[in-house]
This record gives sequence, C-alpha cells and structure tokens, in this order.
Amino acid sequence: MIEVEICANSVQSAINAAKGGADRIELCQNLNEGGTTPSYAAIKYCVEKLSLKTMVLIRPRPGDFCYNDAEYEAIKEDVLMCKKLGVHGVVIGFLDKNLDIDTKRTAEIVKLARPMEVTFHRAFDRCRDWHKALEQIIECGCDRILTSGQRKTAPEGADNLREIQKQANGRIKILAGSGVNSQNVANLIRTTGVSEVHSSCKHTVENPQKTNIEDSSRYMETNLEEVKSFVGNAKQSK
Repeated sequence: MIEVEICANSVQSAINAAKGGADRIELCQNLNEGGTTPSYAAIKYCVEKLSLKTMVLIRPRPGDFCYNDAEYEAIKEDVLMCKKLGVHGVVIGFLDKNLDIDTKRTAEIVKLARPMEVTFHRAFDRCRDWHKALEQIIECGCDRILTSGQRKTAPEGADNLREIQKQANGRIKILAGSGVNSQNVANLIRTTGVSEVHSSCKHTVENPQKTNIEDSSRYMETNLEEVKSFVGNAKQSK
C-alpha cells in the first residue's frame, strides 16, 4: 500500500491536496526557504475541515538545524499546541554542530509529541553518516524519515534510498521526497522499494489583483491536477 504525502504551504494548497486524493499533508509555510512552522489558524483549519491526516512542520526559522535554547523552547510550545489541536503528527529534525543527530533533543520531542506521529525531516540528508543517523533516529522512536537519499532530489538519490530502505528493514518508514512528481514517482517506488512518497506538486499562481510591488502578484500553490496525477501514478506503481 503506497501512502502519498503532499507538502502544503497554505490552506488552499492543503485543500487541493485533499481534493486530489492525498493520504496526508505536511503543512508548512515559506516553502521557498525550505519550510517553517505554519500559523495556528492554518493548522486548526486543516485539522477541523479536512479529512486527510495533517502533519505539521515544526521549524522556527530557515537555515541549519542546530537550534539555541530559546528556539528549542519555541519548538516545544509548537509541539504542545499541535497536540492540543488534534494534529496527527509533527515533522522535526535536530543536528549538532558535527552534523550528527542531536539524539537528546530528538528523543525529548518524540516523548513530548506522543501520541502524535513524529517524522524526522530532511535534516537527515545533511548528516555526515546516514548509516549511523538512521540507527539513532530509530532509537529515538521516530516513526519515519523524510529523505532524498542524501542527494538534491530523490530520483538522484535512488540508489541510496534503496540502501536506506534495506537497512531500515521495517523498523521505521522511509518517505522519499524532493524532486518527486507525477512523471517519475512510479519508477522511484519500483526502484527503491519505498512505500511512502512526498511531493509539493506546486505551480505558480498569477494573482489577477496585480500591484506595483515586485512579484507580489505571483505565489506558489499545490496544483490540484498534479496531485491527482501524482496520487494515481503512485498508487498504481505496485
């Protein structure tokens, strides 16, 4: 059974993901900067109004994944807020200055988040030793890892994804993401053996209410038709 997750950068993107048949969303904002924590209102809307599962990215800022104490306190408060709202799961990632998994903070957040699911995001792809990182993330109790196989895109990292899937051996779910679309998703699933795939299915929207402010009339949004194609091709790949 293939599960499809859509990275939704807004309420409308989440609505399009639901209409397109996705199993769940990773809700975020500021996707052009790698994604940050979405607003309270956006999270509440998706949990209450949409039938699919809502995973929420917990990331207080762009940049690296080594957070100071104040940022970490904010992360914990966001996790508790998600739990209170009935979110299905959170998406987190912590590294230390040596590009190893920060196991202390990862384990603490997993414990704090329960009974929500916990996905360790693509901070995994920045680790210096993915074999070691995989075992540490499993030990911390995470439910899945979002990864491109330590390459820029998942299709480029397909060989590594296959090895990651093999080492995981059912102990944790491997969610393949980055550069995955309706055209390559079926081949990626067959090549790597993963059972979960992730895509933003985004396109550029031209706002008819144009202004004189540069680029204010254009923004990125999940495309409903691409979601439908992506879901269909993914589900039919096995």
